[in-house]
Amino acid sequence: MKNPMRIGIAGAGAIACGTAALLHRNKHIPTLWSPSGTSTTVFETTPLLAHGVIETEFTPDIANSAQELAEGCDALILALPATGHKSVMDALVPHIREGQHIIISSHASFGAVYLTQALMARGVSAPVTAWGTTIVSGRRLEGNKVRVNTIRNRVDLCTVPEAASDDGLDLCQLLFGDRFKPRDGLLAILLSNLNPQNHLGIALCNITRMERGEDWSQGLNVTPKVGRLLEQLDLERLAIAKALNLDVKTIFEHFHQSFHVPIGTISEMNQQMHTHGYGGLGPTTADSRYVTEDVPYGLQVTAALGRLVDRPAALHEAGIRLFSAMYGREFAQENEFLHALDMESYSLCDLQHASRTGVLHRPSTPET
Repeated sequence: MKNPMRIGIAGAGAIACGTAALLHRNKHIPTLWSPSGTSTTVFETTPLLAHGVIETEFTPDIANSAQELAEGCDALILALPATGHKSVMDALVPHIREGQHIIISSHASFGAVYLTQALMARGVSAPVTAWGTTIVSGRRLEGNKVRVNTIRNRVDLCTVPEAASDDGLDLCQLLFGDRFKPRDGLLAILLSNLNPQNHLGIALCNITRMERGEDWSQGLNVTPKVGRLLEQLDLERLAIAKALNLDVKTIFEHFHQSFHVPIGTISEMNQQMHTHGYGGLGPTTADSRYVTEDVPYGLQVTAALGRLVDRPAALHEAGIRLFSAMYGREFAQENEFLHALDMESYSLCDLQHASRTGVLHRPSTPET
């Protein structure tokens, strides 16, 4: 293989550590940066121990700042909850080099557009590759341990600007192997991330387990009625994608490709995952990314696209309102990218252009 690459990972949770373990297994050199400054201190004295589908032990390099991460690495991966994407991008932007590749794992809202716009303001051009989901799933355990539940067989991706698509695919394959499916622009990636819709059904139907801090199997508790809700949510997403003439995977393909189970009903597939030991554990707190991240950064975007193409996502909209009522928060107002980019002032054509170029032109002011 080519010389190993030094890859900077912004984040130090389950996905960041699992991604670092996969990079290490693939003979690359991961560097972790914890934006909070606390989650990587354990690795100063003990190695990272990965268990599950990846069994490895190594000492990751640690960056102490966004500047150190960007300047010391060949390419960057953002691997942290969407609620932290904007602040991390703001910290990295002053230090990203011309042509330095950035991967967003997984992409949320219009983060790739925000990052491209911020770099353009510096006069820097750097390709941004957006993944529709993470390369691994897992859980950060106590201390220096991470459990990697699965390595996905297929991850949807696109790169902005579109002209850098081949470079984006080549980089991802070099780092992680032949497991990527190019999609037609950022709107396709937004509609290829099934976590928000799936987590809506799972969290809504198991909220008391989350509040009580119970240990519970997620796969086991996708019972037939919960599975049917997920299937109906998926139909709303697919209708929006069809109206935009975009090809996206179905929920059945998602579970089949991500968790290696035969296609059946969504409940049946989740029961298979549970039986094989990779159904995952559900959240043990109501303060979970299943709600606090996926409602504003996932459901809200799908609902907004549905309104633009006259394919109302009634169940998505209801989910936003139900969670807002339960949590006493206006989740529809918590998406930092939509506010920073003033997305409501743009037309569908503007968004389609931005999804391929990363460039969002200011809407023209009507003549008076």
